[in-house]
Amino acid sequence: MSSTDRTPLYQKIQDYIRELIDSNELKEGDRIPTEKELMDRFNVSKITVVNALSGLAAEKLISRVPGRGTFVSGRQPEEAAPDFPLQQPGAALSAPERGAGRRRSGLIGLVMPSIDDYFAIRLIDGVRMALEDKGYRSVILLSGGQVDKEKEAIKTLKEIGAEGLLIFPVDEEQYNEEILAMKFSGFPFVLIDRYLPGVETNYIASDGRMGTSLAVDHLWELGHREIAICSDSPMQTVTVQERLEGYMNELKNKGALINPAHMITGFRVESLKKAETHPLFRYIRNRMATAYITLNGRLAVQIYQMALQAGLRVPEDLSIVSFDDPTSIVEEFSMFTHIRQFEFDMGSRAAEKLLEVIRKGGAGGGYTKTLLEPELVVRQTTSGPPLQG
Repeated sequence: MSSTDRTPLYQKIQDYIRELIDSNELKEGDRIPTEKELMDRFNVSKITVVNALSGLAAEKLISRVPGRGTFVSGRQPEEAAPDFPLQQPGAALSAPERGAGRRRSGLIGLVMPSIDDYFAIRLIDGVRMALEDKGYRSVILLSGGQVDKEKEAIKTLKEIGAEGLLIFPVDEEQYNEEILAMKFSGFPFVLIDRYLPGVETNYIASDGRMGTSLAVDHLWELGHREIAICSDSPMQTVTVQERLEGYMNELKNKGALINPAHMITGFRVESLKKAETHPLFRYIRNRMATAYITLNGRLAVQIYQMALQAGLRVPEDLSIVSFDDPTSIVEEFSMFTHIRQFEFDMGSRAAEKLLEVIRKGGAGGGYTKTLLEPELVVRQTTSGPPLQG
């Protein structure tokens, strides 16, 4: 009885569907219960259902058909994407039904800065699942956050025959000319998480302004008035700027003055071994703020650790709200209050948009800007401010 109670919710959903299949209640080709039905049955969020179904899809037990639903799989390996001869990057390829004359390779390129956090892992999983549903494969190249490497990655993926690209772009004052060249040539691509100001492209992202607004509102309702916002991005990216705007706008809506000292940006935390010498550590130790909003999960963990080193408790002495969940790929095991950005859905929808652009032979139908609404998830790192005196 107690072991059942400890079973993760996503696993309970998987066990339920496996039982339906094993008992022949659901047979090959049958539609499984909808996400909404599973959410209601197990009283869980959509992302929990998505995580459960992702695992079953990875086991080839089920397969998703966009626009129709999810079905019990028929194991038909011959439907897999055709092998692509990477040793012949310029070779002519068959299958002309998609892409308005472009070569059919069954290959989609994905350019990411890195894959060292759960945000990236969930995003890539969404991309992979959506592409596999349509018989495509993906190749991932990393830019390391450098424009030159991003350019090189784009060139390489085009040379090996990628039909289109999904790009999580490096954001600098000088745009990547390769992205601009693709726009003008009509090569299919979709930007993820951020866009290039003044350049019209297809892109999908989470609403950063709404995210920081949700975080500020939550902390304000708990009683916090000294709320800091922290970013360790080496440059003021579009994403950072939008989140800072959301932070300032929400404080203005509360009738609060903006304290520039609480907007902590442009620093790096290389190591916590000498944390005592870092300006952020001194800021935390001196209790300059009672709550911190961090613009990525890694920084949330670093502030948490600095607080402990300074002899402070979370959330009793200071509260933390993080963008992205830094602690667990399964939401039920998270400890951080965070802004959920639905990165699996972001990756899936970006991939589906790219395939639509490929089918239409470019962006002839115009460009679409898609913003996903984030959601506040309250966990154990936020509470009311410490009592004064």
